[in-house]
Amino acid sequence: MSLHPDRLFPADDRTRAIARELHRRTTGLPLVSPHGHVDPRLMSRNEPFPDPARLFVVPDHYLTRMLYSQGYTPDQLGVPSADGSPSEADGRAIWRRFAENYHLFRGTPSRLWLDYTFAEVFGIYKPLSGETADDFYDHLSARLTEPDYLPRALFDKFNIEVLATTESPVDSLDPHAELEAMPAENGRKWGGPGGKVVTTFRPDNLVEPGWPGWKERVERLAEITGVDTSTFDGFLSALRARRRDFIAAGATCSDHGNRTAGTLDDPKKAAEIFHKALNGEADETEILQFPAYMLVEFARMSVEDGLVMQLHPGSDRNHNKWLYEGWGRDVGGDIPSSNEYTLELKPLLDAFGNDPRFRLVVYTLDETSFSREIAPLAGGYSAVFAGAPWWFLDSPEGMMRFREAIHETAGFYNTAGFVDDTRAFCSIPARHDVARRIDAAFLARLVAEHRMTEDEAGEVAVDLAYNLPRRIYGLEK
Repeated sequence: MSLHPDRLFPADDRTRAIARELHRRTTGLPLVSPHGHVDPRLMSRNEPFPDPARLFVVPDHYLTRMLYSQGYTPDQLGVPSADGSPSEADGRAIWRRFAENYHLFRGTPSRLWLDYTFAEVFGIYKPLSGETADDFYDHLSARLTEPDYLPRALFDKFNIEVLATTESPVDSLDPHAELEAMPAENGRKWGGPGGKVVTTFRPDNLVEPGWPGWKERVERLAEITGVDTSTFDGFLSALRARRRDFIAAGATCSDHGNRTAGTLDDPKKAAEIFHKALNGEADETEILQFPAYMLVEFARMSVEDGLVMQLHPGSDRNHNKWLYEGWGRDVGGDIPSSNEYTLELKPLLDAFGNDPRFRLVVYTLDETSFSREIAPLAGGYSAVFAGAPWWFLDSPEGMMRFREAIHETAGFYNTAGFVDDTRAFCSIPARHDVARRIDAAFLARLVAEHRMTEDEAGEVAVDLAYNLPRRIYGLEK
């Protein structure tokens, strides 16, 4: 089964031809991946991938949540349990369950990504099904033993220019140090500032006092930095010190996954809540408010140290209580929720929204806010950019709706370019290909309607795919 060369392009012949040409201009461009969750140890260790099930199925909650919805339990899919109880260990058995249910993914983004990966990366050109499950498994297993399919070889094969991972301030940066110590290839380092793989500062687990283990992580931050975190000023100083460590490891961005976009600017009140939380005395309202105070503190730090600030609120984390209690976080139990941005961000934007030293990329899981709030904010503040549709919205339809909703107010150049936001390393080129095709389709329509010349559209296509993410996420250097 070969991939159709005109997939995702408009149906009418004239517009499709324009889209085909616009897409051609982006196909050779390097991939810029400034927001994702690939484990840096994948690159630093460069060990063969595990069996196909543990490469494709087990870590990918896009896939496992669909199977959960049809009655399969996580342990049947090899997902490790929170308490260490056994789960399916036979990779072939997991793969067969997945293949027998591949029809569930018809028409979904996951199906697009997987079909691309099977064909373009691994050279399999027939449909996956229960009948072909073992053929796929054997073919993939054989490929994964070859040197050309080691992680760093695939990184270069995918033409990735830079890949940003995501770490907490209390995570070790040793994998990034190992990458930086490796010999440069073709004039480029693997790690460190300007390297192929860089880190991103993600402090969520230190700013949510209601997150189990918060106090212990605050104490761990003190151990790592040598800064006393028993006071709010000390806590902020330790975070600043850790940001310096991340910048030394190549970070150009911070990443904030708060529940809401709420911001509050009152350091005295923030200090009061911090001390109450350390003593176990903060009430529920104060626990929910503390991340809003911290967003402004992090914006203040960004003005000082230059890290680009990414904000992606709107996920009701661990909504599926059964899934969370049995198998932990980040296994598919999160659900989008509605979010407000205009009023919630105002305290932060009053302080920094027009500061040339500050840059804020705003994402949403609530697409009703695209035209109502995100686009006007990006079009009205020099520091604000609209982040790409992500997670539940990174579908062809979601990407097209994003362009239609954002473009009329913010244009193209107040958007930040595509992010793949993935843990599934082998899907990165597939995700970028889908985004570039949708942008080509949208631009082709503007050309066909005589709202833009084809040369202009070609320039925009290249900017969206490559130039904007490099510039806005601070990766040009």
